[in-house]
Amino acid sequence: MQGIRPKNYRLPEATRLGRVRLQVADLERSLLFYQQVLGFRVITRSADSAILGPHGDDHEIVELRQYRSARPVPRRGLLGLYHFATLLPDRPALGRFIAHLAEIGAHAGMSDHAVSEAVYLTDPDGLGIEIYADRPRDAWRYDERQVYMTTRHLDADDVVRAAHGEIWTGMPPGTILGHVHLYVDDIAKATAFYHDALGFDKVVWSYPGALFLSAGGYHHHLGTNTWAAGAATATDEDARLLEWEIIVPTVEDAERAAGSLKAAGFEATREGKEWQTTDPWGTRLRLVPQG
Repeated sequence: MQGIRPKNYRLPEATRLGRVRLQVADLERSLLFYQQVLGFRVITRSADSAILGPHGDDHEIVELRQYRSARPVPRRGLLGLYHFATLLPDRPALGRFIAHLAEIGAHAGMSDHAVSEAVYLTDPDGLGIEIYADRPRDAWRYDERQVYMTTRHLDADDVVRAAHGEIWTGMPPGTILGHVHLYVDDIAKATAFYHDALGFDKVVWSYPGALFLSAGGYHHHLGTNTWAAGAATATDEDARLLEWEIIVPTVEDAERAAGSLKAAGFEATREGKEWQTTDPWGTRLRLVPQG
């Protein structure tokens, strides 16, 4: 058996992520970045918010909410969001994206994680973003029960060659929110909330200062790390991750997950068919039944 299952409630294998809601200081400035640099499409917008997704379908990935006084994220980070990660449907799409970044002169970090190939950016408020493509699941390696993940140099030229000269025309259909990665101050507290209570499997637990969790054998739907040790916790006055969504198959699955959280001593509040809770670092999480 791979990974470590929680002792009690376990999230269904079909669990996936919905969208992230971000607080930003200037909606127009953020939209310029999210559309022109990242390639998102505006699905709906109002005077102070916008919902973004890929071109060619209406799958919602990011919601931006404007708060004019929001402070930018300091260089060392804040407890809360490390990055949210948008998963492209294939390697050629990542190659087109990297070529696009080079063409517009955008700065980005790049890494090969063995299970995936990734590009890292920050938005105008300092919020972290990963754009990545997975390697085929049958190519993933395992170190005993843990999925093997590492951080090494990305061969960006080889990824770009996979695009066969096709140009980037924005996030393609099939793009989704792949995972969320959070700064925390204590891995044991993250384990108690996200593994023991919420029901994610542990999939990588020996990576220095980090814990990776998922449902259904994925390499991770959630990363937590203590790499911003000593940082303050993000508040309502900061640019921050306000909320992220976990999509479960049924209403009953959402209820069972909420019940597990409450049994472990955490609060969970029903909102229609959905449930809302808050992790120990003040980030809201919404349990949403499919459809």
